[in-house]
Amino acid sequence: MSFCVSKQAPELVAPGVPTPSGRLPLSSMDRTAVVRILVDLVLVFKHGLESAKTIKAALSRALVPYYPVAGRIVEPSPGEPEVACTGDGVWFVEASTDCSLEGVNNLERPLVLSKEELLPFAPLQVNVEDLIFMMQVTTFSCGGFAVGIRFSHTVFDGLGAAQFLKAVAEIARGHARLVVEPTAVFDVSLDHINAVKNQFSRERGHKCSTFDVVTAMVWQCRTRGIGLEPHVDVHLGFAANTRHLLRQLLPQEGFYGNCVYPMEVKARSGTVAGASLVEVMELIRDAKERMSAKFLDWMMGESGGGSVQGAAGVRDGGGVGLEPGGVRGSGLRVGRPDPCVSLE
Repeated sequence: MSFCVSKQAPELVAPGVPTPSGRLPLSSMDRTAVVRILVDLVLVFKHGLESAKTIKAALSRALVPYYPVAGRIVEPSPGEPEVACTGDGVWFVEASTDCSLEGVNNLERPLVLSKEELLPFAPLQVNVEDLIFMMQVTTFSCGGFAVGIRFSHTVFDGLGAAQFLKAVAEIARGHARLVVEPTAVFDVSLDHINAVKNQFSRERGHKCSTFDVVTAMVWQCRTRGIGLEPHVDVHLGFAANTRHLLRQLLPQEGFYGNCVYPMEVKARSGTVAGASLVEVMELIRDAKERMSAKFLDWMMGESGGGSVQGAAGVRDGGGVGLEPGGVRGSGLRVGRPDPCVSLE
């Protein structure tokens, strides 16, 4: 038996209120050619009440905090895509079929309905490579529905797309606020790093490193993004090089074993989220200055060097000698969740 899906004409769903405009640069990972694709996904739900209408309204509201998703991908220079925050909206398709989910084996493989019938497609005159997100809601005779989405891997990875869909679902269920507020992966320019270094030097009277600047940015952004209560402690972990403390014990050259000591910084969520960047950097520098004493205590048999479950862990790959012709940049990663920050 064959079934068909009846689709209404695609329409644009814009953010519910005016949103910021302008251009947003994409990170080094986003600009790689391998992610310049549209990813297709179909989600199946057994029950729903006015599912298409409810989801469409929730989508419009979700596009307010996630306003870049309502924009378009532009490429002012070859190989340098950006997101133009135009507020144009995302293409949305409402569809229906007279069959039940059971009648199509709950859309398990092999598919009785083709995926093209379950996925959204923009009008023919639209360049789909410029689009960031599309959605189709297909209702079945049993009351179940399928949500077909197509998203640009240039802007989303799988976890990111899931986060956006969860935001739409939370709004559809009537949540007053999102569980996770959106934050973006970003590149930190050398000019901006140097400006922060100069600010730190003026306010504190001594120098700081690139690691201090970027780690403080990542820790503060993550803390703001996860939205913990102000009194809850947040932790930052990083591995500190100890070779300079072991010069009398290590061979002068040739040693390739581990010489790192795990350091931890702890502060209240409200402190990290609300402090100036210079103040967050000072917390990190204080921990680095305590490292020598803590490491030597550990060498003498005292406890220390432990890790905290769920801490933000930052790793700096610069200065290890792998960059041809000198250090061009260093990658830092912050965990749980695990976005990246690239320095260029």
